[in-house]
Amino acid sequence: MKCVKFCGIRRDEDVTFVNELLPEYIGLIFYEKSHRNVTKQRAKQIRQALSPEIKAVGVFVDKPVEEVADICSYAGLNLIQLHGNEDEDYITGLRKLTDLPVIKAVRFKNADDLYNAQNLSADYLLVDTYIKDSVGGTGKTFDWNKLSSLNKPYFLAGGITTDNFKDALKTDAYCIDISSGIETDKVKDYDKMKQIIYLKGKDENE
Repeated sequence: MKCVKFCGIRRDEDVTFVNELLPEYIGLIFYEKSHRNVTKQRAKQIRQALSPEIKAVGVFVDKPVEEVADICSYAGLNLIQLHGNEDEDYITGLRKLTDLPVIKAVRFKNADDLYNAQNLSADYLLVDTYIKDSVGGTGKTFDWNKLSSLNKPYFLAGGITTDNFKDALKTDAYCIDISSGIETDKVKDYDKMKQIIYLKGKDENE
């Protein structure tokens, strides 16, 4: 069974939507340059209002390990997603401060990116589209066929929408990660979120 992650949850309405639809994961973004950014105080409020069935992922971009561990502990998060240039030394240092599972994002440009990422000690990879000077959330896709060589469980991200979600389900991804594809005018759209969950359920029943 494929999992779904709705990333960039920030408003009270977003929490209401996910508590009804029950994706396996949500993403809370701690990156000031993103319009989806939340503070650790806001993240704690969201976590407390979130259905216990849903796991909350903290998304970080090159933050000091101490700050990441502090935010995760304060807000009660379940997983850590590293979406910057964090390397093995960074992950090792982070693991000394927290035992939460780690997802390492890889911006796919070529096979070497995947090969190098597989050697990291992260529990999961998240494969996103490579766009110069961007750390993700671009809404652009890439050739998913290139992922067949991956031997580590991965989240698939990058340009996934209600139109191509069924194709994403055909990949070997552990989880399908969607952000801009469930938004209208940069705001989470209940109808699009509901359609994703409907398509996921339909696929599981076929």
